[in-house]
Amino acid sequence: MIYLVLILSTVIGSAFIYFLPLKDKYLKILLSFSGAYLLAVTVSHSLPHVYQSNNERIGFFILLGVLLQLALDFFSKGVEHGHIHVHKNDKNMWVLFLSLCVHSFMESLSLSGSQASLDNSFLTAILIHKLPISMILASFMIKSKGLNKTAIIWVLLFAISSPLAVFLGENMSYIIKYKTEIDAVVVGILLHISTIIIFESSENHSFNKLRFSSILIGFALALLM
Repeated sequence: MIYLVLILSTVIGSAFIYFLPLKDKYLKILLSFSGAYLLAVTVSHSLPHVYQSNNERIGFFILLGVLLQLALDFFSKGVEHGHIHVHKNDKNMWVLFLSLCVHSFMESLSLSGSQASLDNSFLTAILIHKLPISMILASFMIKSKGLNKTAIIWVLLFAISSPLAVFLGENMSYIIKYKTEIDAVVVGILLHISTIIIFESSENHSFNKLRFSSILIGFALALLM
């Protein structure tokens, strides 16, 4: 069931942006909410979880996750936190797409094992995060390539990156063995991406009332759940 939910979050977001396109300002509000929710869950749930282990290198792996996301941002051009710069026939589009898939795959590795539950708060955070990202990806693909088979295939490939990570995380002994370290890397990735979403979703790094309210609601809902 968790595989289906992860796939549907991308498919629904992509279909929504095609049939009912959102203006950039509303998409940024949704991004602000998702970033705040993700940050709150990461700090209140995932961060204490990795520090419960006796691994003294947890801080190192968290920083490694931050650096990994910085590298992915370089290739994705910041699409995963709201930057949409469309260039038709962009020869490097596959690099952008691949970096998004790596981001999606890495963050979903933490959903395997004890966190592979539909009532898990981390899963909810990932779903809320994936929804606007899939909308941005679909918008990017449609504007650059049009709604053709290639665009649909790319979106579907992005959709299966998360369930693939969960499957491998539950069945590959190497991933299971280093689950704590991988979770710490994911914490670093999410700390970076959530804070960037919050600050870069505002114009000139200043908040208007609506975006600030969406961030407060995101924090409140995450902490309540």
